[in-house]
Amino acid sequence: MSAVNFAHETADVAESATIAAGSKIWHYAQVREGAVIGENCVVGRGAYVGSGVVIGNNCKIQNYALVYEPATLGNGVFIGPAVVLTNDHFPRAINADGTPKSADDWRPVGVDIREGASIGASATCVAPIVIGRWALVGSGSVVVKDVPDFALVVGSPARRIGWVGKSGQPLIVDVDDDSLYICPATGEHYRQTDQHRLIEVE
Repeated sequence: MSAVNFAHETADVAESATIAAGSKIWHYAQVREGAVIGENCVVGRGAYVGSGVVIGNNCKIQNYALVYEPATLGNGVFIGPAVVLTNDHFPRAINADGTPKSADDWRPVGVDIREGASIGASATCVAPIVIGRWALVGSGSVVVKDVPDFALVVGSPARRIGWVGKSGQPLIVDVDDDSLYICPATGEHYRQTDQHRLIEVE
């Protein structure tokens, strides 16, 4: 394990995990073998980071979140308390013949969360899916399909109800152009090019 600013004595961090400088691993968190955590990340109390999970810089994984391998998190991703990122598309404890499943009896699939996205408390993301850049998943949602960049999704199953900017605040439709959206916090402009795509306007 490389230099870490803080790892609580109760945390269980595998020797083969790679954790960049400035990251903090809090009480009773578990970071498994081969996991990679970037700079200035926070892994909260009781959180789980699975074997080989890759986490970018400046991420926050809140208390009791479960990030199962082979999840990947881009830079600046927020994972709320008690969020679950699954990894088994067809979960079973046993095979069809009644024998216990082993590691060789299934192929893990992951959740890919892109830069700046946020997953609200107690949401479940059912792999394999991609959560787009700067998207926002509402608390308690169950995500079963890909989420576009900048999308605001809620519910079970989660559906898009709007768009958000990089600030995380819902975007406002321009009064003169219903394809143009404005962030009320930053003034940044975005354009909707089709039902599932929003892009930044330079």
